[in-house]
Amino acid sequence: MYADRTMTCVDCGVEFIHSAADQEYYAQKGFTSEPKRCASCRAYRRATRDTTGGDRASGSPRGYERADEHAPREYFVAICTGCGNQAQVPFKPRMDKPVYCSDCYRQIRPD
Repeated sequence: MYADRTMTCVDCGVEFIHSAADQEYYAQKGFTSEPKRCASCRAYRRATRDTTGGDRASGSPRGYERADEHAPREYFVAICTGCGNQAQVPFKPRMDKPVYCSDCYRQIRPD
């Protein structure tokens, strides 16, 4: 009844698979719309919503557009809000948001 479908993420433009199992899960939960974002962009939106209490206005969740899914990621240097050490992050830091190194981030969100 369900078949894997290739979709394009509205945030980063990367193609992702909406699997038959996911489609069945969506139907069981009563979801009527299809996913618009890849798994990493959905996770980013959840994390952003959880920490700011709101939704991100618009644009790429990583701060840049990736034309090719296999293109190398661009990293930015930032100072960790938790420990003060230098960290490299795959998004352009904004002054109004905290940035954590991987060690501090794992302490805050141990998932």
